[in-house]
Amino acid sequence: MTVIRGLFVYPVKSCGAIALDRAQLDTKGLEWDRHWMVIDANGRFVSQREYAAMARIVPAFAQDGVRLTMDGVAGDLLLPFAPRGGEARVQATVWGDSFEALDEGDEAAHWFSQALGVPVRLVRFAHDVTRLASRKWTNDEAVPTQFADGFPILVTSESSLADLNARLAAKGAPAVPMSRFRPNIVVDGGEAFDEDFIDTLSIEGESGAEEVVLRFVKPCARCPITTIDQLSGERDAQWPAEPLDTLQTFRVDARVDGGLTFGQNAMVVAGAGARLAVGAQAQWEYRFE
Repeated sequence: MTVIRGLFVYPVKSCGAIALDRAQLDTKGLEWDRHWMVIDANGRFVSQREYAAMARIVPAFAQDGVRLTMDGVAGDLLLPFAPRGGEARVQATVWGDSFEALDEGDEAAHWFSQALGVPVRLVRFAHDVTRLASRKWTNDEAVPTQFADGFPILVTSESSLADLNARLAAKGAPAVPMSRFRPNIVVDGGEAFDEDFIDTLSIEGESGAEEVVLRFVKPCARCPITTIDQLSGERDAQWPAEPLDTLQTFRVDARVDGGLTFGQNAMVVAGAGARLAVGAQAQWEYRFE
């Protein structure tokens, strides 16, 4: 039996996670996931790849928005759920995609510039903008997403993490938590890396609601963010390249040009509008080629 063990959203791209017991799903992913993003003067997104301290920016849901705090930064910052209206439109870029986004104003820019120590601005995903995941991986289907690196949902497996941590332990390296991989959905069940061979993941909806079906479309190639402690915003001094060094020994994937993969990017096939819950039962459908 496969069970949903974790649900996570990252309201601001590359900042901290909010762990949820229940999460609303739509075609773009879990509600409020990567709805905001930090950009540089050229409109390009910035992330923990350049500024590891972003991991220390902690979000929490409030009654009327998302509240951000960070040790060492005076005051908190509230990001209202509803746009204020009249926001300036700016060009934002995520990897090879450029599109319009809504600038969140000088207060947010000042707060994030203080937090990171460099001039940056914060943008919100505009409701009237459509950004699509790569059709190369979605079988040419139009799959919307927001500020995620490329796809609406990232699914990881506890069995796969246990396998990786056993390999780390064998070389004397410390275990890594699932937070290093920044998933949206964590599943428990099956063998390690079964997700490599899965076509769809079907999840029971809350209170008998419509079943949610996710299709796995692309293995997730991992980057140096996996080497950053998501609580301290620092890399381990003794093992600065783990878990990537260990993944290099057994997770090189030709499908993503030799990237080191852990987890699967997914699209929503059915159940948009449903609520997912931790503890819900799920079922794999294997891909046969």
